[in-house]
Parts: sequence; structure tokens; C-alpha cells
Amino acid sequence: MPRFDAEEFLKLIERERIDTIFMVPTMFIRLMKLPEVVRRTYDMSSLRHVIHAAAPCPPDVKRAMIEWWGPVIYEFYGSTESGAVTFANSEDALKKPGTVGKISPGAELRFIGEDGKEVPQGEIGEIYSRIAGNPDFTYHNKPEKRAEIDRQGFITSGDVGYIDEDGYVFICDRKRDMVISGGVNIYPAEIEAVLHAVPGVHDCAVFGIPDAEFGEALMAVVEPQPGVTLDLASIRAQLKTSLADYKVPKHIEIQSNLPREDSGKIFKRRLRDPYWEQAGRRI
Repeated sequence: MPRFDAEEFLKLIERERIDTIFMVPTMFIRLMKLPEVVRRTYDMSSLRHVIHAAAPCPPDVKRAMIEWWGPVIYEFYGSTESGAVTFANSEDALKKPGTVGKISPGAELRFIGEDGKEVPQGEIGEIYSRIAGNPDFTYHNKPEKRAEIDRQGFITSGDVGYIDEDGYVFICDRKRDMVISGGVNIYPAEIEAVLHAVPGVHDCAVFGIPDAEFGEALMAVVEPQPGVTLDLASIRAQLKTSLADYKVPKHIEIQSNLPREDSGKIFKRRLRDPYWEQAGRRI
């Protein structure tokens, strides 16, 4: 497909009897926003393995997809540098909503706090990983970048998360995307997951902008579905039903055609940087 179209995607699965697909959560979200009568029109029985990664998947969306397609959905967490370091099947997703699974065979994970020490089980830290036997690497003409991500042979892609008492790993957000407002750490991925569930929302980005009182304040930029008019008061009211007050963005804007990277992900830095440039500071 030259571009992802939700209903056309379902048509292709039925027509070609597709059994294996690699997806990203945004695709799930767009599929679930199709009317149920449309979703039920197409035969998905050929599917055997639907693998997803690359971004957090809202637990309610994951559950709905499993209910629709059956226990054929799998998730892994990792990076180009590390490889896949965790794995979750559909049973794991239903048992532990939001998990990216347990640590894969041969992989090791460490969760490191701001003081450089490993944090206790259940506490949030930056995730460092390694897989036995993986070849070493460097970045083209940037050996210093390779050194920056290394800690005693473990490497990080900048994600923060935790591991629970049963060995299930949870990702909170990218460390660089974390917002510190009034001394409280806030993870935009959680807020974005709630925004994606708002009817009429096509996509969104949440990030921190300068605030004279709290240091940073939450900003949400929301892209509506084609032909839909979104109401700011309604969006804010729906956020308050699922989030603590301090997690509801102080500023919300509606924009069409949000800037995107070649991968299709929203280019969040292009949205965020102008606010910090105007303030004359970076933090």
C-alpha cells in the first residue's frame, strides 16, 4: 500500500488471505475508528501473526483488537541498536494491560535512576539493555554518540519504564519527552493514548512548553479526522474523565496536517522547538 487506508487495508487482508503483518499502534487506532458495520464486513480469519512495535499501544485499543482478530497479536520492544529485548503475546496483553512483555531469552535489562544506580522493582528508570552475542556497533562518524548511550556494556535508546513483580516490562515514555511541571514528572505517552480515544481525533502530540510558574506546562496539538470539527471544551472534559487534573494539558490546539518524519511519526520537535526558542531557553 502506498499509504495506509484503514478500510482498504481490510479489503486487502480478505482478498489476499494475508496471514502475517507487521504494524504500528496508530494503524490499530485508525482501524478501531471505522464504524463497526464496516469492520465486521471483512473476513479476518486468515490472520495468524500480527506483530507490532515502534510506539506505545493504548491498552484498550489492544484489547479491542484482540477481541476482533483473536489471540494473534504479538508485541516486542527494542531498538535498531539492541534488537528485540522483550516479547508479549495476546494472553500477556490481556493479563497485564500496557505491558510490552517479559524479557526475551538471551536479553538483559537494567532500569537506571537519575543517580546512575539501578532502581528497585516497580520504580521507573531509564532502560538499558544487552543481548548476549549481539555484535558491537558505532554510529557513522559519531563515535562519541555510541559512548553516550553505553553503561557497562548495556545500551539505551532513551526510554524510561519499569519491571513489575511478575517480570513484565512497562514503557512509560521517551526520557527526552518527559515533562517536568512543578517538580512532577509527566509522561506524554499516557495523555496521547487518552487523546487518541476521543472521537474525531486523527492524531496528536503532547509535549512541554515554557511556563513562568511551573517551569514547563503541557501542550497538546490535536489533528482532527477529515471533515470533523473538534471542540476544545469537549476534548478537555473527556481528558478529565481519565486523567488526574495535573495531567490535563494547560494548552490545547487543533491543527491539520501535523509535520511528520519519513516514517510517518509526528515530528514532535518541530512543534515544540519554536516555543523554547521564543523563551530563549531549552529547559
